[in-house]
Amino acid sequence: MSSETERLSVFPAFFRVRGKRVLIIGNGDEAYAKARLLRNTDACIVACTQQPEPDYAAFLASQPIEIVREDFHAAMLENAVMVFAATGEAAQDQAIVAAARAARIPANAVDQPEFCDFLTPALVNRAPVAVAIGTEGAGPVLGQMIRARIDMMLSPSIGPLARLATQYRQAADVLVPRGASRRLFWRRFFTGAVADRVEANDMPAARRAADDLLAVTGEAEGKVWLVGAGPGAVDLLTLRAQRVLMEADAIVYDALVPQEIVDMGRRDAERLSVGKRKNCHSKSQDEINRLLVDLGRQGKRVARLKSGDPLVYGRAGEEMAALRGAGIPYEIVPGITSAFAAAADFDLPLTLRGVASSLVFTTGHDLTGDVLPDWASLAVSGATIAVYMGRTVAASVAGRLMDAGLARETTVAVVENASRADRRLFHGVLRELPALETRDDLAGPVMVIIGEAVAGANFDKSEPLSARRVATPGAVRKHMETEL
Repeated sequence: MSSETERLSVFPAFFRVRGKRVLIIGNGDEAYAKARLLRNTDACIVACTQQPEPDYAAFLASQPIEIVREDFHAAMLENAVMVFAATGEAAQDQAIVAAARAARIPANAVDQPEFCDFLTPALVNRAPVAVAIGTEGAGPVLGQMIRARIDMMLSPSIGPLARLATQYRQAADVLVPRGASRRLFWRRFFTGAVADRVEANDMPAARRAADDLLAVTGEAEGKVWLVGAGPGAVDLLTLRAQRVLMEADAIVYDALVPQEIVDMGRRDAERLSVGKRKNCHSKSQDEINRLLVDLGRQGKRVARLKSGDPLVYGRAGEEMAALRGAGIPYEIVPGITSAFAAAADFDLPLTLRGVASSLVFTTGHDLTGDVLPDWASLAVSGATIAVYMGRTVAASVAGRLMDAGLARETTVAVVENASRADRRLFHGVLRELPALETRDDLAGPVMVIIGEAVAGANFDKSEPLSARRVATPGAVRKHMETEL
């Protein structure tokens, strides 16, 4: 039982209005807004308006809406199933509501909740699917904000997919046994190959996939999405990634993926952590590959969540090769990589006209040999260098770049926990970078950006690298274990 504070004072419901008479009384913006809302339906809209304002008049002229150019009178209510009083005059709207109530017709007086038998929600229309958001009149602007977020999250293909489902409902009722089998059929219909083909706007292929689904008696075909979870901030997750998480039967995620993002998946989805954490077992890359293949062979749809972008130091190549070899379909869902998030935190232009025209991503771990890597030469020629896992290689990166001829006073930016609420920003020069490895106050992942373009960053947001604390050897080891 819900507590009193969790109970609604209204009961959400959908009226059947196809072909039925709905009245809107008024001349201005309020009436215009209700008319636009009702045009999302097949209702027979009747606009009672003598002198509609110009925008409303133009709308009415362009729509199949009946116009009654008379003052309101009770006879107008005949055969109506719903009434909107939107004159802008409180007393007049109240009188209209009273007349409607006397005729036992639900009525709504705009902006007067106490004279509303029903409330109009903020609407997300994916006909025949509709999402209605109500605030019981307390916060219409809040309702619109929520509507905008849901509108972005829901694929436009949901409507066509739902319409296709109605065409197969009778066949499914005949061919698919009731209970778990039928629930599984519809789950596969709405999240599998049929949905994929509809989203690609290939309706003939969608129908073929639906026919195949009706005929198949074995396991459904599995699929794996390699999903970029972004640098950490939940609101930097892409809309496509959100949709995939809601479709996935299993979520396989790395240690740096925030729990809030993992929790965006379906409640009943299997959640499997494969990321390395200190003192906890972690799966090797070969084990992760085998896990993804095994889940795919079970017919599961799998979201493989990786921090940042899966194609940037995410070892996606090995996983794609394993899935291809096993014949498991897969798809890449790009994410925002940490370098971009770190640059955004700093207001830092990664490329700058006349200064830096190229950008290099590196982990810096290729500095162990005698031959200087190509990216180091690019840095000397003016490229911006973004170093992932930057703390553990700060000294070697700085030393080799200075040996290669990059000026010791080249500007550097350092970001811990890029994009997150607990991020920290530091600025300095290349010769100061080696000291980064001895800081005991940096526990999160660190991104280092080096180059002349860094001088264009906003250093009002950061603190100098020179203001540092010395770490104990144990603290350094702990941080290195966290990053690796």
